[in-house]
Amino acid sequence: MTRFSFDLHATDGAARTGTIHTPRGEIRTPAFMPVGTAATVKAMLPESVRATGADILLGNTYHLMLRPTAERIDRLGGLHGFMNWDRPILTDSGGFQVMSLADLRKLTERGVTFKSHIDGSRHEITPERSMEIQRLLGSDIVMCFDECPALPADRDRIASSMRLSMRWAARSKDAFGDRPGHALFGIQQGGLEPDLREESAKALVDIGFDGYAVGGLAVGEGQEAMFGVLDYAPAQLPADKPRYLMGVGKPDDIVGAVKRGIDMMDCVLPSRSGRTGQAFTRRGVVNIKNARHADDPRPLDESCSCPACTGYSRAYLHHVFRAGEMISGMLLTWHNLHYFQEIMQGMRDAIAAGRFAAWEADFHATRAEGDIAPL
Repeated sequence: MTRFSFDLHATDGAARTGTIHTPRGEIRTPAFMPVGTAATVKAMLPESVRATGADILLGNTYHLMLRPTAERIDRLGGLHGFMNWDRPILTDSGGFQVMSLADLRKLTERGVTFKSHIDGSRHEITPERSMEIQRLLGSDIVMCFDECPALPADRDRIASSMRLSMRWAARSKDAFGDRPGHALFGIQQGGLEPDLREESAKALVDIGFDGYAVGGLAVGEGQEAMFGVLDYAPAQLPADKPRYLMGVGKPDDIVGAVKRGIDMMDCVLPSRSGRTGQAFTRRGVVNIKNARHADDPRPLDESCSCPACTGYSRAYLHHVFRAGEMISGMLLTWHNLHYFQEIMQGMRDAIAAGRFAAWEADFHATRAEGDIAPL
C-alpha cells in the first residue's frame, strides 16, 4: 500500500512544486482543494469537479457530524463511496465552524460544547471526538482539533488560545493513533505575532505531524496582514512536509500564498461566487447579473476551455441567472473551479521552469486590464 509521503520537485524563491502521495492517488502541489461542505461541491457532479483538475476535495467535519452523522456515513461505507469521489479527501477538524456557526458554545480545556445551528441539539467536540468523527468519515488527511480566535484579538487571548490548541494537537495525535495510509496535519496558530507563531511551530514539530497548516488567517485581518505572516510562517514549518493555508482564497491571495511557500489551499469562494453570479476570469471578476451582458454574444472568457465559456454566451449566462435557473450556478461554478485549477497548473509549470516571477507579473498585468469593453 502507498504510504502518505511528500516529494518536493522544484523551488523558485520560496514557491514550491511537488507531489503528495496517498493510497487514493497523487496530489499535485501547489494544490487548490474545492470545498465539499456537506459531501458535495455545490452545483457540481464529482466527475465534473475532477474534470476541472482537482486532485483532492475538502469535507466538513462539523456539518457532516450533524447531518447525516459520521456514524451513518461509516455504516454506508465511508465518505468516498457515499459521495462518489474515489480520490483523496481532507477533512477539517470542526473547530472553525464551531466558533463561527454554532450557538451557545462553551470552551473548556476538555473541548467545546455547542448547540447545532440546524436544530438546536447539544453536542461536544473534543480532540478525541474530532479524531473519531474523521476516522468514521474515512478521510485521507485529518486535521487536528484546534481553536481559532477571530482577529483582531489581544495578544494574551491569542497566546492562551494558541497554547490550548497545542495541548489539543498533542491529544489529537494520541487519539489518531497508527493509521497507515492516512495522514494527520498539525495547525500552527499565533495570530499576527511572529514569536507566538514560532512557539506554535516548535510545539507542533515536537509532536510530529505528516503535514502542517498555517491556521488563524483569512479571519478578517486583511490581505496585507495575512501576507505579512506568510512572509515568515511557512519557513517556521518543516520544508520536507506539505504546508496548508486554510480557507484561502481569492486568486491573488492564492498566488501570493504560493509565492511565500504554501503548498495547499481551500476556499468556498469559487463555488459560492458562482451561485451568486460572480465569475473569476483572467481579467478579473465579472458580475454576470449586470445589464451590460444582456445582449453580449461573446463568451465569459475567450481563452477558457470550460463548458460555460465554450458553449454559452454572456447573454445566456445573464439570462439564466436573472431567471433563477439552476444551470446558472452550475455553469458559473464549473467555470470558477476550472479557472482556479488553471492558476494552480500555471504556477506548477512556472515554478518547475524557474519562471514564477514572470508568470506572476503576467497574472497581475492581465487582471489589471479589467474586463473586455462592453459592446
